[in-house]
Amino acid sequence: MLKMTSSFMALALGAGLFITSATMASARDRIRIVGSSTVFPFATTVAERFGKSTKFKTPIVESTGSGGGLKLFCAGSGDQHPDIANASRRIKQSEINRCAKNGITDTIEVKIGYDGIVLANSRRSKPLDLTLKDLFLALAKNVPDGKGKTKPNPYKSWRDVNPALPDIKIEIMGPPPTSGTRDAFVELAMEGGCEAFPWIKSMKKTDQKSHKALCHTIRSDGAFVEAGENDNLIVQKLQANPTAFGIFGFSYLDQNIDKIQGSTINNIEPGFENISDGSYPVSRSLYFYVKKSRIGKVPGVKEYMAAFTSDKAWGPEGYLSDKGLIPMSDTERKDWAAKVKNLEKLTM
Repeated sequence: MLKMTSSFMALALGAGLFITSATMASARDRIRIVGSSTVFPFATTVAERFGKSTKFKTPIVESTGSGGGLKLFCAGSGDQHPDIANASRRIKQSEINRCAKNGITDTIEVKIGYDGIVLANSRRSKPLDLTLKDLFLALAKNVPDGKGKTKPNPYKSWRDVNPALPDIKIEIMGPPPTSGTRDAFVELAMEGGCEAFPWIKSMKKTDQKSHKALCHTIRSDGAFVEAGENDNLIVQKLQANPTAFGIFGFSYLDQNIDKIQGSTINNIEPGFENISDGSYPVSRSLYFYVKKSRIGKVPGVKEYMAAFTSDKAWGPEGYLSDKGLIPMSDTERKDWAAKVKNLEKLTM
């Protein structure tokens, strides 16, 4: 029998296609998970071990991006919708509102650890030593003109941005707007660099809308290329193009350290210790979200949550740290594990 993904089922129902109860029953004998490409390898690893070590079937995990995953997650609570959404940023209030509008008011939030966003390139070239300001000037649609106003980004090479950088073309591959990595990057890296200009920083208090438009809008003239949600594909493209750079989560750098290298940002290297202690400036938290109403209706939801939040998985010596997950402190893990055990509902 054809196995349909949750996103396909949602589209099928929206198009008025007929899905038999027998097909639905077959499709819902296991957990359906969608969301972040960054959390994807961690969720996949847990899912595979969960399927092998328990009586439950291996959960199906799809990489749709954080925004795309939460959109599917919040679309409804029936069998045609996913049970869990991975996210490389915290859920937004607008997404909570969307969930509530569709009858989902019992969401459980699970923080799983930390990750850093890296700017990486092929080991056949040299890494860059950048500041957040350099990143903003290289990627922003509009940049300061030196007279208190802005102009369309004229910078073509890294040397144009900063005379200390090499004279190579600015060519960066990164995630689309639906990605949590993109959301976190513009908030942490772009806005951080944008606010290196005092007059722009002060704009945040006087004109927040204009401030966000300036600091968060990435150029669309070819210097930045949206490469989809497949971070492994970016790694492959970096190998083929030694002068290009890619933006993705630290775990992909960690798993491909023989092929690619990360640039330093504000003199801090993207490494395990620097991300865990917060000194690396582009660090973020990772999450997954669960519909409490699906516990008991889909086999293994509660047990999957317990497996993911066990020290065997997310602890300092856990198997997810081998995949690049940066563990939380003992105290923080204990607190989140208690919330999961008690099935505490999300509060903002």
